[in-house]
Amino acid sequence: MIHLQTIIILFFTFLFGCTRTPEKPYIDIESTRDKAKQALTFCNTKNFNTDFCILIDMSLHSGVKRFIVWDFKNKKIKHSFLVGHGCCDNPWSNDSSKDKPKFSNSNDSHCSSLGKYKIGERAYSSWGVNTKYVLHGLEPTNSNALKRFIVFHSWDVISDKEVYPNGTPEGWGCPTISNNSFKIIDPFLKSSSKPVLMWIYK
Repeated sequence: MIHLQTIIILFFTFLFGCTRTPEKPYIDIESTRDKAKQALTFCNTKNFNTDFCILIDMSLHSGVKRFIVWDFKNKKIKHSFLVGHGCCDNPWSNDSSKDKPKFSNSNDSHCSSLGKYKIGERAYSSWGVNTKYVLHGLEPTNSNALKRFIVFHSWDVISDKEVYPNGTPEGWGCPTISNNSFKIIDPFLKSSSKPVLMWIYK
């Protein structure tokens, strides 16, 4: 005859076994290092900043830190932050596509666009810390960035810490990070004498 204590143990084992959180994904360092090598070649060719670049790995869940500030000199991640992507047809400011975002270069799609960007002019923003950087799309997949008003800015609702298995709130296609994260990266961008590369990929 099964004892009551055994039944309780089996019940809770079943309960938590069925509802446990999936294993949290992480940045693949080797893959990121390979991407950084390609980025450095591009930056050397185009006379971009060769001290650092920004890599955004959209293959990762939006609840983990997939915004990477890559240090070319020391060949390592200098900073990593959460970053939002576009909501597309999903509700704005939700996290409906946290692990399977869609991408588009079309006007009014509200989707993020993949590809390499030149981080351009620093200007006023009505969002976050009131500063934004204009993004110039350099590939056919993001060539409409200026027309779509896709810019790099902060957003009050983005967390400083990872929120997995929840996702980061989704906007209208701009790469958005937390206010505190933006305050970390802004001085680097502001002081750069050469254009800085932002590469969004999956």
